[in-house]
Amino acid sequence: MSKKITIEPVTRVEGHGKVTVLLDDNNNVTQTRLHIVEFRGFERFIQGRPYWEAPVLVQRLCGICPVSHHLAAAKAMDVIVGAGTGDGLTPVAEKMRRLMHYGQVFQSHVLHFFHLVSPDLLFGINADPAIRNIIGVAMEHKDLAVQGVMMRKFGQEIIKATAGKKIHGTGAIPGGINKNLSIEERDHFLKGKDPLNVDKMIEWSLGAIEFFRNYQSKNSELIDNMAAFPSNHLSLVRKDGAMDLYHGVIRAVDANGKKILHDVDPQDYLDYIGEEVKSWTYMKFPFLTEYGKDKGWYRVGPLARLNTVDFIPSPLAQKEFETYKAYTKGKPNNMSMHTHWARLIEVLHSAEMMKELLNDSDLQKNNLETKGNKVYEGVGMLEAPRGTLFHHYRINDQDLIEMANLIVSTTNNNTPMNKAVEMVAKEQMNGHAVITEPMMNAVEVAIRAYDPCLSCATHALGKMPLEISLYNRNNQLIDSKRK
Repeated sequence: MSKKITIEPVTRVEGHGKVTVLLDDNNNVTQTRLHIVEFRGFERFIQGRPYWEAPVLVQRLCGICPVSHHLAAAKAMDVIVGAGTGDGLTPVAEKMRRLMHYGQVFQSHVLHFFHLVSPDLLFGINADPAIRNIIGVAMEHKDLAVQGVMMRKFGQEIIKATAGKKIHGTGAIPGGINKNLSIEERDHFLKGKDPLNVDKMIEWSLGAIEFFRNYQSKNSELIDNMAAFPSNHLSLVRKDGAMDLYHGVIRAVDANGKKILHDVDPQDYLDYIGEEVKSWTYMKFPFLTEYGKDKGWYRVGPLARLNTVDFIPSPLAQKEFETYKAYTKGKPNNMSMHTHWARLIEVLHSAEMMKELLNDSDLQKNNLETKGNKVYEGVGMLEAPRGTLFHHYRINDQDLIEMANLIVSTTNNNTPMNKAVEMVAKEQMNGHAVITEPMMNAVEVAIRAYDPCLSCATHALGKMPLEISLYNRNNQLIDSKRK
């Protein structure tokens, strides 16, 4: 009988999941699985609702990244109302949405890095869990903690100004936006009291990248080797190959940088991407159909984006991108922990783009909406903080949604996260009969690199204990740990 280790729940991530690890009689890992233990059902219960409700309804999937779902659904509805696939909106509508989106990416990345990841970097993955948390960071590294809080606040204020509310806003509507940006709102972000202005956000973003680079140079064995494995990478890119987190065509490259998906229209995604279902998790396993389930899986998110794009269209982030690419001599980066480096480059890019947009006078214009000839089906895609997000809807003659298919970012990363869990579990646990907390945390560190939103839902309130029990072949308890 195999021995089974259960890590439940996985901590310092958004949502709820568990990890199971099976050991043989020699205490070697034979199987690992990352289970998503909640069923949401949004694709079903929005059926029968008017299509114009979708941008508001589907963002209830998540309290961390509602803007991403809000905008992806709005983009799909743009197609349905005849406003085009990203370039048909009025300038104020497109730029307000972009500002909203960069505010979302900025605040989400900052939350992940400063609140969820920094405790492992600052104290070490083997440190006492009593201090290896955001409270410990606030106590021991006050300046860094304050920066994280203020940067996230800035991003949330951008969202409020563009979407109406910090969480579950209503700014994007089919074919456009329902408000512009006032001069007072603009000046608040451009000239606001220090530190809440965009120039300070750029300065702090550069500092965060420097912090990570210094850490990586001193801890390269951990950062370069932990859960490093070859994979395909997929993201949207602008038609000229630039990074574009809001709109673009779908590109994928393999582990060596060869292009394997050639800048296809998001409306045609079903021709190229399939989804596998497995009995032990509520999360599907997407793959490129041309390469099959075994070879067609891919990563999405910051690491993947920096592997697929040709350049970043903002000067400071482009300079950091060049340094980042030089580390792997221009080849794709397949080191999972380098996702944090890539994420911080995107923080800087988002700050630069927010400054550019805030200085654009189009945001004060009043032509907010565009409509054309209605169609019955539309796809909306964008680069959410965690990776490529797909929203696909079909409506009927009564303007009611009759089909919805959502492939969220974490779903796209399902296979690579499971591979990361397997690699780290084998490295940490093979041959060990006694469980230690650092072994468990190492597995979680590999998962955290992907910033998963495991159920695309807010955190539960109350105590969320982690308990692992190890049994022998006779089902006798050998060891148990709880945190």
